[in-house]
Amino acid sequence: MRAKKSKKTPILKGIGVSSGVVEGKAYLVERQKISAPQYYIEKSKTPNEIKRLERAIALAREQIKSAHRKVDPQEGRDIIYYILDAQLMILKDDMLIRSITDHIEKDRINAEWALEKVLKRFGDIFNSLEDKYLQEKKNDIDYVGERLLRNLMGREQETISQIQDEVILVAHDFSPADTAQMAKGKILGFATDMGSRISHTAIMARSLEIPAVVGLENVTEYVKTGDFIVVDGLAGEVIINPTSVMVSKYKEKERSYRFSFEELLKSRDLSAETRDGFRVKLKANIELIEEVPSIREHGAEGIGLYRTEFLYLNRKKPPSEEEHFRNYREAVENVAPHSATIRTLDLGGDKYASQIELAEELRSSPGLRAIRLCLKDVDLFKTQLRGMLRASAYGKLKIMLPMISEIKELHQTKEILEEVKDELRTKGIPFDDKIQLGIMIETPSASLTADILAPEVDFFSIGTNDLIQYSMAIDRVNEHVAYLYDPFHPAILRLIKRVVAAAKESKIKVGICGEMAGEEIYLPILLGLGLEELSMNSISIPRVKKIIRSITYKEARELVERASALKTAAEVEGLVRNDIKRRFPEINYSLKEEIAYGA
Repeated sequence: MRAKKSKKTPILKGIGVSSGVVEGKAYLVERQKISAPQYYIEKSKTPNEIKRLERAIALAREQIKSAHRKVDPQEGRDIIYYILDAQLMILKDDMLIRSITDHIEKDRINAEWALEKVLKRFGDIFNSLEDKYLQEKKNDIDYVGERLLRNLMGREQETISQIQDEVILVAHDFSPADTAQMAKGKILGFATDMGSRISHTAIMARSLEIPAVVGLENVTEYVKTGDFIVVDGLAGEVIINPTSVMVSKYKEKERSYRFSFEELLKSRDLSAETRDGFRVKLKANIELIEEVPSIREHGAEGIGLYRTEFLYLNRKKPPSEEEHFRNYREAVENVAPHSATIRTLDLGGDKYASQIELAEELRSSPGLRAIRLCLKDVDLFKTQLRGMLRASAYGKLKIMLPMISEIKELHQTKEILEEVKDELRTKGIPFDDKIQLGIMIETPSASLTADILAPEVDFFSIGTNDLIQYSMAIDRVNEHVAYLYDPFHPAILRLIKRVVAAAKESKIKVGICGEMAGEEIYLPILLGLGLEELSMNSISIPRVKKIIRSITYKEARELVERASALKTAAEVEGLVRNDIKRRFPEINYSLKEEIAYGA
């Protein structure tokens, strides 16, 4: 995103991924991308070239292990262990290494050139994926590739551990090894050219509770080491060399944010209940077990969505039953007395980010994903279900199925689940015999047949991310049709309303686990539609709880009735924004209008 020029001060707009405001001196991490030399070699020199590659790989492993040892788990950095481990696994990947050596031997080219060819091929594969979450996994391969290239060329990389002063880091992007080296208390915030809300840098910033803005595109072109900058993680802005008046206003904004957030946390143990008694459960979406402490800290009532895909990524063999069991047991034990809703594998078709060995037919069909993949590879499915059932003996665990599109899939799944239960009974292994089974509603077909599906399950969870994408026939990451990705579209509201009605008719619970659950702008509408459970990023929970406790269910229902009469998403959004602004003016508070021109 381009800088917004004021009379005196450049203001860059990006994506705020970790809340808070911080000001201080910038430290520009300059890592110019190095070009790989390209030249042909004689056949007799290929063994030596392969040895060069092997030495570079061995050195890279040691470098990453060194970063791993510097991670202090007491500082809330457990998540970094996982990502560094993933990079180590890439360096052990036979397919990756074999691909590079094949180019050296067959093309008779130097190791750097061979590495570059393989990285480009892998990059093209990842860029072709529709799932933005999985596209982010390409970063791990890029970091490993850059490290290997520097090792091959004898180029040292600047280390963040050398920084001694309190600074705000500015860079094109950061690797997990970078974040592992950050001295506690020295790094005040992040600002990067690259990144998204689900990039590892964003996850790390939230884990360390450091204000961060990513996706700025060109912040490294504007900022020099020593510049005084402000990073506003609330508005997603970076202000370069602000005036003293602007600095004062941002300091006040940060004080106000800290005070309000601390006040919000004081009510974390209160229920999310409207003034007229409508009770909503606020739960957390997680991807890693290390996120559980944040759940408790922010007052979540358990886990509403545990995405299990991380267990399958960057590995050659799928996780074992024991790995599933250990992860899920830790989850349910740590959120007790609340429940943990664990989603079965949601990968497949063109959505692979690892080298898991599966039949070629399972890889070659773009539509063969999620529950469809599991029904095709029953052994893979049963392994995960056994781990889930075993863990259910240690706490409240719910199983959730993704991408259900017809009742036949649900019947097949229930048959497999009963088979697994029988296997465990035969072996005398304990589990919750009445474990709840639910489905994600994320396809138009599931929405339109919700009345048929509801009697067959214990709960619905609406996955708005995919539901909107499939209903509007768009690719979320395609900028040309991104404008159609709008939760306020009348069609989406009607689908949600239909699903809620079907759930209530069958007396089952219904909630939302898509991104809109944690956005204040959508909350009155979701309440008015009758959603009983909202699952979101845990940091959003205190603010969402405050809004719920400040309004009535009757008011929310009246708002939905008014919205139902409108014809466009823009009209609905305008209606809701005006209502929220009237009730909660602080939610829309932003300094950008006041200071855009150097006030």
